[in-house]
Amino acid sequence: MPLQNRVNPYGEICFSPHRGHLMGNRGCLHNPQQTIIKNYQLKRWLICVLHYHGVRRTVMSKGRYTELFFWDEATAFSAGHRPCAECQRARYLQFKHFWQQANHLTGISTKDLDNFLHQERMSEQPIFVNIQQLPDGVFVEHESKPYLIFNKTLFEWSFNGYLSQKILPHSENLRLLTPPSIVKTIEAGFTPNIAFTNDTKPLKIIEDID
Repeated sequence: MPLQNRVNPYGEICFSPHRGHLMGNRGCLHNPQQTIIKNYQLKRWLICVLHYHGVRRTVMSKGRYTELFFWDEATAFSAGHRPCAECQRARYLQFKHFWQQANHLTGISTKDLDNFLHQERMSEQPIFVNIQQLPDGVFVEHESKPYLIFNKTLFEWSFNGYLSQKILPHSENLRLLTPPSIVKTIEAGFTPNIAFTNDTKPLKIIEDID
């Protein structure tokens, strides 16, 4: 039986047999029986690569952090995670560069960035936006399901990839799932990795910024 460690665009931790392309970390969320007992332990929600320096882990080991899995980077961003500064150093620096620039918060620490994202994740006030104004790589809710915006098209999300496609409706306000500060980061020039196939090889890490 699959473990409860797959994350959807809402940030919910679910059961699914499909692993996806990336791993994540919110601290230790499981008990010795490998049951999820909390949604997060830390405000530092990370996106990690599947393979790093040959390290091998036993998933959901007692007392260790809970290995979470995402279909792709766009899904992880929608859930409120950001790139890990260790296993994705270049990607993290690129994200932080654009995030600070887009949100007019230059010079802040990583802890401050994590605290900011945590406030957005914990907000219970839904945000509705005109989808024509959103950049590629952002998630919205349509007909009670998560959809990715890409190339003027809505792609229905699933744990095993993207399903049906719909032309982006004109002038329709939908609930935004991706945190607003990350939406601004994407608008500023940061491009999320999107996996339109089920090839589960680790994603290429984008080179460091100048």
